[in-house]
Amino acid sequence: MNSLDISPKRETLDGNKAAAIAAYAFTEVASIYPITPSTPIAEGVDEWSAHGRKNIFGQTVRVVEMQSEAGAAATMRGALQAGTLASTYTASQGLLLMIPSLYKMAGELLPGVLHVTARSIATHALSIFGDHQDVMACRQTGVALLASSNVQEVLDFGIIAHLSSIKSRIPFIHFFDGFRTSHEYQKIDTVDMQDLKGLVDMQAVKEFRDRALNPEHPVIRGTTQNPDIYFQQREGANTFYNVLPDIVENHLKEFEMLTGREYKLYDYYGAEDADRIIIAMGSVCDTVDETIDFLTSKGEKIGAIRVHLYRPFAVNKFIDAIPKSVKRIAVLDRTKENGATGEPLYLDVVSALKNNRDISIVGGRYGLSSKDTRPSQILAVFNNLKQDVPKDRFTIGIMDDVTHTSLSEEEDIDTTPDGTISCKIWGLGSDGTVGSNKTAIKIIGDHTQLYVQGYFSYDSKKSGGTTISHLRFGPKPLRSPYLVYSADYIACHNTSFIHQYDLLKGIKKGGTFVLTCPWSPDELEDKLPASIKRDIANNNVSFYIIDAMKIASEVGLGNRINMVMQSVFFRLARVIPFEEAVVYLKNSIQKMYGRKGQDIVRMNQDAVDRAADALVKVKVPESWKEAKDGDQAVKDYPDFVRNIQIPMARHAGDELPVSAFAGMEDGTFPPGTTAYEKRGIAPMIPEWQINKCIQCTQCSYICPHSTIRPFLLNEQENQSKPDTFKTKNAIGKGLENLQFRIQVSPLDCTGCGNCADICPAKGKALIMKPAEIEIEMESDNWEYAMTVTAKDNLMNKYTIKGSQLVRPYLEFNGACPGCGEPQYIKLLTQLFGDRMMISNATGCSSIWGASAPSIAYTTDANGKGPAWINPLFEDAAEFGLGMHLGVKQIREELIKTAIRLIESDVNGNLKNTLQRWLETVYDGEGSRQTSRELIEILKGIDTSKNNDLKFLLDNKDFLVKKSIWSIGGDGWAYDIDYGGLDHVLSTGEDINIFVMDTEVYSNTGGQCSKSTPTASVAKLAASGKKQRKKDLGLMAMCYGNVYVAQIAMGANMNQTIKAITEAERYNGPSLIIAYAPCINHGIKTGMGTSLQQEKKAVEAGYWHLYRYDPRLKTEDKNPFQLDSREPKSDYKEFLNSEVRYSQLLNVFPELAPDLYELAAQNAAGRYERYKKLAEYNVL
Repeated sequence: MNSLDISPKRETLDGNKAAAIAAYAFTEVASIYPITPSTPIAEGVDEWSAHGRKNIFGQTVRVVEMQSEAGAAATMRGALQAGTLASTYTASQGLLLMIPSLYKMAGELLPGVLHVTARSIATHALSIFGDHQDVMACRQTGVALLASSNVQEVLDFGIIAHLSSIKSRIPFIHFFDGFRTSHEYQKIDTVDMQDLKGLVDMQAVKEFRDRALNPEHPVIRGTTQNPDIYFQQREGANTFYNVLPDIVENHLKEFEMLTGREYKLYDYYGAEDADRIIIAMGSVCDTVDETIDFLTSKGEKIGAIRVHLYRPFAVNKFIDAIPKSVKRIAVLDRTKENGATGEPLYLDVVSALKNNRDISIVGGRYGLSSKDTRPSQILAVFNNLKQDVPKDRFTIGIMDDVTHTSLSEEEDIDTTPDGTISCKIWGLGSDGTVGSNKTAIKIIGDHTQLYVQGYFSYDSKKSGGTTISHLRFGPKPLRSPYLVYSADYIACHNTSFIHQYDLLKGIKKGGTFVLTCPWSPDELEDKLPASIKRDIANNNVSFYIIDAMKIASEVGLGNRINMVMQSVFFRLARVIPFEEAVVYLKNSIQKMYGRKGQDIVRMNQDAVDRAADALVKVKVPESWKEAKDGDQAVKDYPDFVRNIQIPMARHAGDELPVSAFAGMEDGTFPPGTTAYEKRGIAPMIPEWQINKCIQCTQCSYICPHSTIRPFLLNEQENQSKPDTFKTKNAIGKGLENLQFRIQVSPLDCTGCGNCADICPAKGKALIMKPAEIEIEMESDNWEYAMTVTAKDNLMNKYTIKGSQLVRPYLEFNGACPGCGEPQYIKLLTQLFGDRMMISNATGCSSIWGASAPSIAYTTDANGKGPAWINPLFEDAAEFGLGMHLGVKQIREELIKTAIRLIESDVNGNLKNTLQRWLETVYDGEGSRQTSRELIEILKGIDTSKNNDLKFLLDNKDFLVKKSIWSIGGDGWAYDIDYGGLDHVLSTGEDINIFVMDTEVYSNTGGQCSKSTPTASVAKLAASGKKQRKKDLGLMAMCYGNVYVAQIAMGANMNQTIKAITEAERYNGPSLIIAYAPCINHGIKTGMGTSLQQEKKAVEAGYWHLYRYDPRLKTEDKNPFQLDSREPKSDYKEFLNSEVRYSQLLNVFPELAPDLYELAAQNAAGRYERYKKLAEYNVL
């Protein structure tokens, strides 16, 4: 395309796309780094650039992905100093990493814009959701802060930010609420980008370019200054900030003339004679305005001020916006500042009105981490202002029963406009529900006069998590930035949810409910819970069922039921005529999936056609009104599970009071909570074929979720087992007289099918069967298996089979079905779990491992297990080093103490035990045994009179050698923390680094990293990666004293466990790089074959296996051992087996052949390099 091609019209889009449109128009260089939830802005800019779109200056934007947000901001600053207009897009920790550059940009008067999807900061916990903690941490930097409240404003104020920055020379942060605005879809009025050229001060642009650093007219910037002049020059910038509010205001007036949309720096809404007002920024402003309409219609004299320009805070213009009649003000801040006298906006308002003694001002907090803020909570704020003494420093949206800050909600009010159709659709991550609902929003928004709104809430599971789509359609503008609580239409796209959630909560009388299930109407009597029957019957709900999974499977879509249910939605919601909707839907399918091939297009279109005939309306029996709940077995849950986990799992976490977390204020959670979830999400589950099983335990070895395991039964356990718990004689030395069984946990299995796919037994010892049957047959068997005693000392645990006789300390994690990451970490825990300490970089592995309340790391019968922490994305290597040094410091004191005691007159038994402990102090397995013996002796001694003995006993937890691991993905290791990782390796300290290499930023949706190979299409590499993959392992080998291995479990299981064992035993730094297939790869045979895909990758020479062991040099052996054989299959054929490569040919056919050839050459070159290292011993 030759231009941005956005004509003035109404378009349905989300906040991120609106920001991308504004940014692309005025940007010449975009330096980017992925971070949720801002990444789609960068992805949009990158994709448009790849297709040659032009900005308003007639240029294609130059896009560069950096290694971190700090790098992105520095590159932006450099581009600005070179005389090109630059922008970037970030949030949360990423914005904090940019703060040094923000000071520099402001100090150097550089006109750049950062579009920020405001997000929570990692404090006691990580949260990817929205509030203003990040931008408030930047208010002192000197950048201007401009706030948008909804998708329309994101476009409009995004434009204003760029125009004002160019004119004023002040850098801008344009911010809007992460997720709530960034990911909300609305129909908005767009702008013809060419019309914006007339708004740009081209003289200011020319002066900006003339000021650029250039040897043609050299100047010096960034000098070092002393106390004599620094202060004065700093104050010299005041004049630029003094005129900035007028500059922004003038641009708003020009923009109004162009578009008809009127804005002020501080917009007042409400009664002209209001005596009570709220002041706020961000998406809550729409909720406040909607509530004002509701209350003013009842005679209330209230209003609100929507703050747009927050920095600089234009006091006079702000005061002018306040009606003279106002007596009381409540200021709402979406942030928290511990120890302050108030939050930032509140303090600014108090300062601005310090001379007005007639107005009472209180402040409150709301909406941290996207906590939903509803009209009823805004009503509570206005009611608080009615009190004789309004509560100050209050909170809304939570129940604070500890410090008693919260305002109670007295009345639940519905403020949505008349005629609005509200929908709530429950889906399972990766089933396509969210994507199809976004399509529905766009179809309705772009092809009708209706206003639309779509917001999508997620849990923290990966592709197997729960999603809820909140959709609204109506004839009037929708200003409801909160979840749907009262629905006309509810759909459930996963049968297991009927037992987990209150699905029909809030359904309107006469509403519609659709359930996808494999049952006939006659079977519903036995299958549906009584609560759902009552809700259907007592609310006169129109109830429909459809076997969407069957249709999707038959047309070739597997478990992706999105188009089936999309067709159902258009038939039942009746927002637009069904026949028209089908045409639009099929057109969108072509647009959406065309790049993946016409076969996929056809399958999705077939699903649309078949859905209508398969829909069944259920005749609701009168008896359902009085349906009785069956007897529920009362289980004895731990307090945490009963009081916190179960309410959160049922989507009732918002109702938990502050006191529920007493004793957990520092973010501490108990391990092992995923064992209580029993989500039952798998459509198919493996069934063990006892007669075919060869007892290799490979199924357990590769299971990502630890849901299939071998068990050994002694005679007593065998005699007391249930009749259905079939076993066979165990095979193997030392296993005589034991019985063997492979047992699946049917309610925890995700149904990926990898176990059945890799089973080496003739005729397969595992066959995938419908989940409902397996759950009924195997649930009790799993419960019995959990009572079978551990027999993990009968075989060498450093073998495939021996390792699987150890209970994993990582189980039932939230990773995507078939994910290539968790099985590696599970194996680590089986080998070292009772003495592990883990520093887990933020990423997929931190999310699937420990997202509250689902903690997948667990303990053994003795209470031992991995101690796990998520530090930050950018410092997990250094954090792990810190853990190691802390432990080392204490252990060295223990060693000195032990030596002193040996040299003293302690008794012989203690002296001998101390000597044995010293001999095994650096041996993980040995120190476990000698520590146990030492502690037993110390417990029998009066240590109170001997400080050394007391020190030993007080620090007994440090006697066993700890196995310390920093783990994370390639985005962490190759990019943002590479500098830290490199430094940690250089120290020579005994720490282990484990990299799960998915070759993309998996957690943020599949963006390019320096691990991404040539020709791979990824987000931020829309036209295929041009550079070769970074060789992290080879770089680490150059130190000469680092153990390095590259592994792929599916390709060589023995090499995997051998490398891990060698790395951990090496008394020095180790680095293991593990190939981990990801859902973002688009494996054409599905994630159920991800382990086989690893094997294919090695056979094709795409991935190489090796080990570099510095210890071998002392034996005059080559430390480098190439474990891969010569590639034997076609490299390009392997590339074609994954959509991330094959789509390049569909979208950029002119680039694909050369990039494929370059990729093959790079891979072949890497293998030849490894061959020479193995042959010539040059490292």
